[in-house]
Amino acid sequence: MPWTELAALLVFASAMAFTPGPNTTLSAALAANHGLRHAMRFVVAVPFGWGLLLLGCALGLGALLQAAPVLAGLLKWAGLSYMLWLAWKLAQSATLGEADPRRFDINFAKGVALQFVNIKAWMNALMISAGWVTVAEPFWPRLALVLPLMMAYGLVSNFTYALVGSALRGWLAHGTRLLWFNRSLSLVLVATAAWMAVL
Repeated sequence: MPWTELAALLVFASAMAFTPGPNTTLSAALAANHGLRHAMRFVVAVPFGWGLLLLGCALGLGALLQAAPVLAGLLKWAGLSYMLWLAWKLAQSATLGEADPRRFDINFAKGVALQFVNIKAWMNALMISAGWVTVAEPFWPRLALVLPLMMAYGLVSNFTYALVGSALRGWLAHGTRLLWFNRSLSLVLVATAAWMAVL
């Protein structure tokens, strides 16, 4: 891959990975509510799931969705519904810890599955697949370069947000700060869902 293409990919990846979205918001929320170690399950699940999504798009899944608008619509509304459900669960969490099983939480498997209903993840995977993987030959070497690089971006960005959430735990433990922090992040998820609904 020419250096100009690689540089453009890195700029695009930086913008997509580090701007707030469902994954980064959830990484910060999980670390704030449960601690960094607990949040790492989700932080690692994001690049793993998104890597599978990019691989699928590069191998033709993206073309299938574009050819089947009903399927794409179902996927979009399922993703938006799930994001709103997560926002509702997050808005109700008011105490630190893991004692209550009904509390807001996402395990590794749910974190991986979330990528397949995350509209921002789909947009990112489709654009990178079309713009940097399938755009020219040779296909496999391009995929072998782009896939781990983009997964590393996903890991670093979500880990960064999780660090911020973890750093706030001591401050959030007082009074109703955690409740309002969670409600603020839940509003970010709702706003993101509203933005994605009009795409």
